[in-house]
Amino acid sequence: MHLMVDGYNFINAWSHLKRIAEDDLEAARKKLLDILADFSGYKGYKITIVFDSHLVKGAQRKREVINDIEVVFTKEGETADNYIERYVYENAKVERIAVVTSDYLEQLMVLGSGAVRIPPRELIYEIESYKKELEKKTDEKTKKKEKIEDALDSSIIEKLEKFKKRLDQA
Repeated sequence: MHLMVDGYNFINAWSHLKRIAEDDLEAARKKLLDILADFSGYKGYKITIVFDSHLVKGAQRKREVINDIEVVFTKEGETADNYIERYVYENAKVERIAVVTSDYLEQLMVLGSGAVRIPPRELIYEIESYKKELEKKTDEKTKKKEKIEDALDSSIIEKLEKFKKRLDQA
């Protein structure tokens, strides 16, 4: 699955990121990248985040890969919606694409071109669920390692038990 994320739309839809963006937009973008990079590694998704630069005079389209996430800043006069719509139109027949945006018109456009739409709240829920599941697994591993037997390889435990038997017989 290839997730195409309307970056600023997603940041504004997630209260945690929106609060960060109010003070420092660059920090919110970096946090979003970190979150989606972790999520991508867990789910195995290819993720592209598209940020609007359409109002920036002289902006050229810029693409880079950060932590296995493709990041696109659109060129002057090109919105994230424009970029995503064109990408979906050109690629939906050869790859499974899901577009993350709360823009209703954008959702209709990508559905009509063969992609799946994912409302930001749905992806936020999935990310938060994954984080809780990861924390639970980490807690379980920590609890299991509280006993020395759980931290040792079974062959070592077997050797220690044989050694103990020899000591008891002596």
